[in-house]
Amino acid sequence: MDVIDKRRGIMQRRLMDIFKSLHAHFGDRNWWPADSPFEVVVGAVLTQNTNWKNVEKAIANLKKAKMLDARKIARADLRKLQKLIRPSGFYKQKAKRLREVARWYLCEKWKFLEDEFLRADLLAINGVGEETADSIMLYALEKPEFVVDAYTRRLCDRHKLLNGAGGASGKRKYCDYKQLFEENIPNNTKLFNELHALIVELGKNYCKKERPLCEKCPLKRDLPAPAREK
Repeated sequence: MDVIDKRRGIMQRRLMDIFKSLHAHFGDRNWWPADSPFEVVVGAVLTQNTNWKNVEKAIANLKKAKMLDARKIARADLRKLQKLIRPSGFYKQKAKRLREVARWYLCEKWKFLEDEFLRADLLAINGVGEETADSIMLYALEKPEFVVDAYTRRLCDRHKLLNGAGGASGKRKYCDYKQLFEENIPNNTKLFNELHALIVELGKNYCKKERPLCEKCPLKRDLPAPAREK
């Protein structure tokens, strides 16, 4: 076994240990909470630059107005749509994105395009970035694309999972984090789903942006020594 294979083996075991520790602590997350795949798509667009509670309010408005439907949103009046999704913030931009994504969804390209081309097709929609595209693919379309969000970046940076990749954490790209997971854990939609959801739960409860609770964290033993001693 050469050095590269040995390092990869260590990282594979480490990531699976992280998954097992988080799963033992939080249990099954069964994320994303939605009544249909299209509701997941809507949530993925609306959650940009806001918290989930605001998204829930916007989705509740759409349901109450009987507008949580791809065909209705695709041909919706923008002002009406803006009013319904206002709680999610940036509602003018999001209304346009939501309408375009609904039109894309109705084309049903996701039923026959290979994953690589499907992701590229999503990214071609104005306002759809990598995190949104991967969220739609993983949680709505059940494709094995790992989602990288602020929680994922925080975990990787604090646990130094990407040492030597992409330089300093501020210079690392989305693909650096995504590649870490997709190359070192089994390419399985359910596993990607659960691990990402568990990382989100970790970020909300322990690995916080300010004043992280490292001493109580279920991943305390995986932290580099200096961080454990703080």
